[in-house]
Amino acid sequence: MASTGTSGKAVIRSSNTPSPRTIIAQNKKARHDYSIEDVFECGVVLMGTEVKSLRMGRASLVDGFATIDGGEIFLHGIHIPEYINGSWTNHTPRRVRKLLLHKREILRLIGKTKESGLTLVPLSMYFSDGKVKVELALARGKKSYDKRQDLAKRDAARDVSVALGRRAKGMTD
Repeated sequence: MASTGTSGKAVIRSSNTPSPRTIIAQNKKARHDYSIEDVFECGVVLMGTEVKSLRMGRASLVDGFATIDGGEIFLHGIHIPEYINGSWTNHTPRRVRKLLLHKREILRLIGKTKESGLTLVPLSMYFSDGKVKVELALARGKKSYDKRQDLAKRDAARDVSVALGRRAKGMTD
């Protein structure tokens, strides 16, 4: 695919290169509270003022979750504040938003969520080629002892990497 740049020369852009992502919001607590089984990239149906508010980097995914209703997936609990310069056309901050996925992905999610303990959680929201995308995870809730085990593993791995780094620099105790 070739297009002309600002200098009038043709700019070649490979279709294999991934589009740059501009992250709007992340749900860091989701990776702590859930074990992620599978991740999907979804489009979101938004109003104009929502997109303008997102371009300002304002959103919160903390209380977000997705449900499947009538063969469609909807995102609940996502907070996108009202656009500052908006008028009477402004959106409501916590409205339900429809997610866009392929039919086979929706059918797969319907089958997976019928299993006990699986839920749909948004991990991040970002711009990809000018379009708002949501990274949706099929996740299983962790118990408190699982969370403690994960923290212990991460601390042990950090201690090992610090010790190896000190040894490589010749700073052994």
